[in-house]
Amino acid sequence: MEPLKIGMIGLGNISTYHLQPYMAHPHVRVTAFCDLNQSRLEEKGLKFGVSELYTDYRELLEKSDVDAVSICTWNNSHAEIAIAALEAGKHVLVEKPLSMNVEEAEAIEEAVRRTGKLLQVGFVRRYGDNTAILKTFLDAGDLGEIYYAKASCIRRLGNPGGWFADKSRSGGGPLIDLGVHMIDVCWYLMGRPKPVSVTGSVYHRLGNRSNIKNLSFYQAADYDPTINEVEDLASAIIKFENGASLFVDVSFTLHAVKDEISVKIYGNKGGAEIEPELAIVSEKHNTIVNVSPQIDQLSFDFEKAFSNEVAAFVAACRGEGEILSPVEDGVTVMKMLEAVYQSAENGSEIRFDERG
Repeated sequence: MEPLKIGMIGLGNISTYHLQPYMAHPHVRVTAFCDLNQSRLEEKGLKFGVSELYTDYRELLEKSDVDAVSICTWNNSHAEIAIAALEAGKHVLVEKPLSMNVEEAEAIEEAVRRTGKLLQVGFVRRYGDNTAILKTFLDAGDLGEIYYAKASCIRRLGNPGGWFADKSRSGGGPLIDLGVHMIDVCWYLMGRPKPVSVTGSVYHRLGNRSNIKNLSFYQAADYDPTINEVEDLASAIIKFENGASLFVDVSFTLHAVKDEISVKIYGNKGGAEIEPELAIVSEKHNTIVNVSPQIDQLSFDFEKAFSNEVAAFVAACRGEGEILSPVEDGVTVMKMLEAVYQSAENGSEIRFDERG
């Protein structure tokens, strides 16, 4: 079988985590790059030995013979580019979130059905080794019926600024950037139950805190302290048809003692955490038992998860595996995200059966 030819659309920071595993894959050739920034495009082309360079994704889709594309652009272009790529006969790996809103997400889903091409949503935490290990325990019923989960991703000082802080390009702040991961990984581990209601809150209280000294944080390449149109903090309770519920809170900036990330799942036979480290709780002989698996890395390995994600996409494109994070899941997660923002704006619970 011929190598899978890949085109990269968007060459910002996140693209590196796609490129490295593609370049290392024995059945892949990265043949085309596209980026709006000409100097970055040429620099990356030289660095990775890619000669097909485009500043317009339409030109790449028309002129290049790539089999599939990775979309690593601003959120506001995900839907447009994904639909165009599908219609051009390309398989698609699109970074999270799938789109800016539910309407766009459903348009992508319709394009997948119409074209018959594959689309994988970049829910990278599904591909973590610790997630996969816990999933085997859950699928075997070791934790019983999962009825509650909660997740936090708290940054005390971490608004990246730039396009992340520009709502017209990002669609929102920590909820759509960090919360999408927290909601998805919990929902996935809970068995992807149907959401029935969302109650959410968002806060715009601290701004980007560009006045803070003596504490560094990640800043986007186009960081501008005068731009900050997104929330500082978001929280939500999501309820599901099977009676289970999920609590999530995420922040770009908060008066917290330290940064925090936690993901916890609870069932009637046991509980588990995958963040900050994989741990399982159970009962044996009328005694509560904490189980710590003996594995290479208990915490989430960012680069390994991206490697697993890319490998899964390549396998699916080659007819050797199924899509683990399909477009349908991307649509459902987008419905939950949008409902959090709508609930916060309306000051009331959002029920999905009332939205049609």
